[in-house]
Amino acid sequence: MALIFKWLLRLATGVFVLAVGLVTLAWYFASRSLPDYDGTYSVAGITAPVEIVRDNADVPHIFGQTDDDVFFALGYAQAQDRLWQMTMLRRTVQGRLSEMFGPRTLKIDMLMRRLDLYSLAVSSVKAQDAPTTAALTAYAAGVNAWLDEINTGSRGRGAPEMWIFNAPIAPWQPADSIAILKLLALQLSGQATEEVLRARTSLIVSPERLADILPDDPTGGIAALPDYSALVGDVPKYAANTRGPRDPLYPIAPRGLQGASNAWAAGITRSATGSTLLASDPHLQLTAPTVWYLARLQLASGDVIGGTIPGLPVVLSGRSADLGWGITSAYVDDQDVHIEQMNPDDANQYRTADGWKNFRSRDSIITIKDAPAVTLKLRWTDNGPVLPADTFDLGTITPPGHVTSLSWTALTGDDPSLSAAMAMMRAHTIEDAIKAAEPYVAPAQNLTLADRTDVAMKTIGAIPRRDPAHQSKGRLPSYGYLPENQWQGIMPYVDNPEFVAPDGGIVGNTNNKTVDRPFPNHVSYNWGDTQRVNRWRRLMQSRQVHTRDSFIEAQLDTVSFTARALLPLMGADLWFTGDAAADGTPERRRQIALDLLANWNGEMNEHLPEPLIYAAWLRALQDRLIRDELGPLSSEFTHVDPVFIERVFRDVDGAAIWCDVLQSAPVETCTDISRQALDDALIWIGENWGQNLETLRWGDAHQATHDHPTLGTVPVLQWFVNIRQSTSGGDNTLMRGQTLGTGPDPFLNVHAAGYRGVYDFADPDSSVFVTATGQSGHFLSRYYDNLGELWRRGEYIPMSLDPDLARAAALGTMVLQPRTSSKSP
Repeated sequence: MALIFKWLLRLATGVFVLAVGLVTLAWYFASRSLPDYDGTYSVAGITAPVEIVRDNADVPHIFGQTDDDVFFALGYAQAQDRLWQMTMLRRTVQGRLSEMFGPRTLKIDMLMRRLDLYSLAVSSVKAQDAPTTAALTAYAAGVNAWLDEINTGSRGRGAPEMWIFNAPIAPWQPADSIAILKLLALQLSGQATEEVLRARTSLIVSPERLADILPDDPTGGIAALPDYSALVGDVPKYAANTRGPRDPLYPIAPRGLQGASNAWAAGITRSATGSTLLASDPHLQLTAPTVWYLARLQLASGDVIGGTIPGLPVVLSGRSADLGWGITSAYVDDQDVHIEQMNPDDANQYRTADGWKNFRSRDSIITIKDAPAVTLKLRWTDNGPVLPADTFDLGTITPPGHVTSLSWTALTGDDPSLSAAMAMMRAHTIEDAIKAAEPYVAPAQNLTLADRTDVAMKTIGAIPRRDPAHQSKGRLPSYGYLPENQWQGIMPYVDNPEFVAPDGGIVGNTNNKTVDRPFPNHVSYNWGDTQRVNRWRRLMQSRQVHTRDSFIEAQLDTVSFTARALLPLMGADLWFTGDAAADGTPERRRQIALDLLANWNGEMNEHLPEPLIYAAWLRALQDRLIRDELGPLSSEFTHVDPVFIERVFRDVDGAAIWCDVLQSAPVETCTDISRQALDDALIWIGENWGQNLETLRWGDAHQATHDHPTLGTVPVLQWFVNIRQSTSGGDNTLMRGQTLGTGPDPFLNVHAAGYRGVYDFADPDSSVFVTATGQSGHFLSRYYDNLGELWRRGEYIPMSLDPDLARAAALGTMVLQPRTSSKSP
């Protein structure tokens, strides 16, 4: 026995030593790719020395003698910190993920090849103006200079992920940056998803009930729509979706998780500072690292500072000394799904107004790791690319003998959007910025502006011109061969909504409806917000004048207008009406929950129990209201629509009928359903978060999930690469923390403001900004999550253009010298 014990001890010790050795070796190789922010490097591609000063938050301040040299250094710095992220963005838009990940990502690659965004980006290089072409070329050279340093300087393959998913990195090209902007447009788009869901729902419910469950913004009119089955015949009454589990790398966001944002500005008459103010916080999916990268650029037109996206040589949201700009998703109706009839005698043809016509087609070969390559036939109609049945759930609404195509403004090979963004970054006045944005195509944005004297907002991006006789007004898929369903070009830029120097002195957008114009001059029927705007309006009008701090306070506001509006309706006949109940009974728990909510002010604070009770009740309530009518389709309604709930409880146009369960004999009232939903919620809370309601914390359920898209599900590694934080806010608060909406943890915070900035033009260097994680994409770097805790607590870092301040607390200074020979020092 002693001998056995001795050998087991030796074996265990050996295994432990081996494990420690392997971990140490892995750490050594991974740490080799940590960049050194100090030193002098000799590089080819610049004309004079360039200085990259990293301030104490690891924000690069880039000083150079020419703009091209500065953009070179930006490419160098972004590649140092975010090479893996940049590589993944490029591979995604190219449809080349399967070369690294195998069959897992084949569907993603097939979709991206069909959309053909990368080819369109290559064609769009020639559409850029001369300064942008030069900037793209210089930026690409900077990225490639860092790749050369990796290859010659033993830099550990550039990123720790490269040791796991080893694949060659091609040199960066100008088209790669344009392609990433098109990928961003895809991630922010939701109109096609909405069209398909509206069609699927219309097959189940009447037009009157469709207006309840998919309501228009109540501040505007409702367009009369034909029933989808009457519009496009021979579709199944109900078809389940054809999607499998969603891969974290899938580029099309689920419904409710597309682009969002807040931005507002105050003119001199509404500012206590003597100049203008601007606040901006664009919302995207939370990831580790965040998609945002802070940078300051010294340009001939004036220094700029703000948020960039790795791969793009432009400050998308930021400021110069004279102008600040913020962006919010404009929710322009820039996509249409078309039902294309195929020739029953020739599968290579589709129907047009002039008869049968051949699809434009070409083959595309997808290389797959550890599997045979796949040859994909790409097809296009006059309306756009033909898409597979599992994209947007198109298979559920496509009649037999038909395929679907997509019209989308981003599907152009003559796209100068990046040039427009670069020109906006160089503008000094509102007038110049609005003029510079005219060529911009996609993704459509509301551009909020503040110069030293005025404020403005302009919708930028292409808005399709539709025929007044369009069958569905662009709200449902329609036959592509009918001329009235096809786009008639693009509306003039002058017709895009514009608000300059408003009388009230304040402009802003929370993805709410900006204009109410009749079809076909409308902007959209589908808007991203009907709730946050009410709280924003209240906060803006509650003060005669604003300061930087009041703008920060609004940006971080967690009071839910929705909770304050809906709870009195949901609990109208429940408060103070129950009989006394013993401890531990469902009735007593209900009373405790109602007492807590009755004294709650609607603040979605992470430390309070009420937000969790409210959110669980609201979620259970919508599910009870719709599941009997919609069946399995109800699972597609992952987020509660407050307008629907209000319509039901106020019985708008007979909407209270949703409270009656169709399959039961009794006629249920809305009070019955509300009480049952509250009991459902309390049971769910008890099973998942405990029985003591008073000790619940919203932040335990509403954790921000900054997950690594590729390593975030890998055992052990996920502990190092994922960042989880207890957070306040919710779906309908200004400090928006959009919840997941599905699965065992439906209240995880997955979509929020990855960037926040507040700019004060009375004292521009007192402006502040922050991102959701940190500057580095290297999970062993101390700058991987150094900004994340500030972001969680609602704190910021200085946003100064003063070079002395950057140098005073610099953590490193890198000098790039022009290479004078073929050798590096």
